[in-house]
Amino acid sequence: PPRILTLEEPVLHLEHCIAFAVHGNPAPTLHWLHNGQVLRETEIIHMEFYQQGEVSEGCLLFNKPTHYNNGNYTIVATNQLGSANQTIKGHFLEKPFPAGQGGAVFPIQTLKFLCLDSKAFSFQVSIAVGLAAFACVLLVVLFIMINKYGRRSKFGMKG
Repeated sequence: PPRILTLEEPVLHLEHCIAFAVHGNPAPTLHWLHNGQVLRETEIIHMEFYQQGEVSEGCLLFNKPTHYNNGNYTIVATNQLGSANQTIKGHFLEKPFPAGQGGAVFPIQTLKFLCLDSKAFSFQVSIAVGLAAFACVLLVVLFIMINKYGRRSKFGMKG
């Protein structure tokens, strides 16, 4: 039956890696659980391993994991003779806004300020665009007037 030789906590190389080594003959099939639920492989989380004789070595790789990826990771190895599993805790990031003793980290007034109303925001953007367009038109008119009237001498002398 399969036997899990090693299962290590996540380490950051190019990607975060939960390294493992599994022994079994015949070669076991491997799958992972995250907090007791079957872990589906995606572009962000995938397993890479190679078989060397009766030992499968590899990593469960995480590409830029967040606090949602924190939890217990269980490797399950199964072949015709039995199965084995082992669990390890994976901790990647803290929650961005943890609740303090008094409730939220930010007061409600600050949160209301941070959450802009979409109508107010679009109005502010239209005002900024209008002012920028007015400034551009004003600069073009000034440039034309300086070129047209700025070349004449006030005293009629030729330069």
